[in-house]
Amino acid sequence: MSPVLFVTGTGTEVGKTLTTAAVAALCSEPVAVLKPGQTGLGPDEPGDADEVARLAGPLVRPVELARYPEPLAPETAARRAGLPPLDPADVAKAVAGLAAEHRTVLVEGAGGLLVRYDEQGHTLADFALACRLLGLDVEFLLVAAAGLGTLNATALTAEALHHRGLPLRGTVIGCWPAEPDLATRCNLADLPTAAGAPLLGALPSGAAAHTPATFRPFAAAALAPALGGRWDAAAFAAAHPA
Repeated sequence: MSPVLFVTGTGTEVGKTLTTAAVAALCSEPVAVLKPGQTGLGPDEPGDADEVARLAGPLVRPVELARYPEPLAPETAARRAGLPPLDPADVAKAVAGLAAEHRTVLVEGAGGLLVRYDEQGHTLADFALACRLLGLDVEFLLVAAAGLGTLNATALTAEALHHRGLPLRGTVIGCWPAEPDLATRCNLADLPTAAGAPLLGALPSGAAAHTPATFRPFAAAALAPALGGRWDAAAFAAAHPA
């Protein structure tokens, strides 16, 4: 069994779901995609895990543990809706169950790493630590914004992971613009330093418009071999010189 891969971001709307879908699309075996807490959607609307399955194809098993209607941080949304928050032990048990049936398990967080899921302040990092207590290997993939300001958020997230002893496999730029400015191009060299981990891909803007038929080759071109693709960081940087 591969390590459970937790997908977090430097913030909200940075491309976590599309990155999760890209990783899932490159898996040759059935893959479980868990979204512990979904916010901002009604009961019948497709959530992030469903979007991953739509793009990545029939090998994906989407799972959602809790849903809160308002588009807020999970703890706030749960409290305002009068619904129970997520407990790290319960999340870890769900992950362990999926890991017993799937070689690959992806867990997509909400917002950034330290977004609160309950009144005790538990976060996605605590979910990963609870998984480790059950004997599961865990790793993180950090999805970062492309432009100015991303280096600080990336460094802070990487430092928080390091402080907790949680390994960071690498960073992916969740949305690479069609016309990158100077700061964005410079970040290709600076993001690995900020993260203390390699840059493992850059998803061009417009990824959500793909169909399942076109998404897998898109993912292969956008992610590095460490994630199952063929993207090359050096070649990409050479094509976008600073």
